[in-house]
Formats: sequence, structure tokens, C-alpha cells
Amino acid sequence: MAIKSRNKISTEFSMASMSDLVFLLLIFFMLSSTLVSPNAIKLLLPSSTSKTMAKQTITIYINDQFQYFINETAATETTLEQELLKVLIGQVDATLVLRSDRTVPIQYVVNVIDAVNNINENMKTKHKVILATKPPENAK
Repeated sequence: MAIKSRNKISTEFSMASMSDLVFLLLIFFMLSSTLVSPNAIKLLLPSSTSKTMAKQTITIYINDQFQYFINETAATETTLEQELLKVLIGQVDATLVLRSDRTVPIQYVVNVIDAVNNINENMKTKHKVILATKPPENAK
């Protein structure tokens, strides 16, 4: 008498568990990528309660050693206007976000605003400068 086994071993591979694993990894990397700080230059921004949001085109940094950076490219006070003009070429109404360390004297901020105003005057453009701030520590 021949005894037949009821359980057959399947040679097929189920992809359901593999697709679950891929989606879990995708979600993990999407969540962890939002935690990465977008600022490459470390600054202590001044505090403010105002909430002005704008679509930023260009970011200008002034660090605590009073150095200028335009989109992470170094610039000096004398070359600031020329470097800004290179980045702003072809744009009419760009928004420049100024991220200045809170220890920087106001004159350095005014230098950036003057450079943008000179470009606006000479090129007949309407570029705006907004100052990036952080919310106060006691505000929730």
C-alpha cells in the first residue's frame, strides 16, 4: 500500500513579503530624510514672533566670523554684489533669504540689503530680502 503525503512542497516564491519590506524601507528613508538639517552653515538665528513665509530662491549666510556665503559659496564684502548678480541673472523678482548669526553686527546685514538694492536699481528688477529668524524659546 502506497502512502501519499498530503503536504506538497511548493517551489514558487512569494513576493508579498519582499514588497512589504521595500515599502517599509521607503517609509523609513522618507521620514529620516526630513530630519536632516537643510542649513549647511551653523548659525544662531535671532528670535522673532513674526511668521513671514516666502518661496526662497537664494540663501545668503553671514556666520559668526562675519563671512558671507551665497548658497554655500563664499563671498567677500567687495565681491558680494558681483556674486549676487551671477546668481540672480535672468530672474526678475527673486526672494533672497538672509540667514545671519545673531552675533553679527547690523552693518553686515545692511551690506547685503544695499547690494540687492543696487542690483534692483541697475537691472530694473524687484528682488526682495527677508531675514530668517527662529521662534522665541518661550513660545510654544
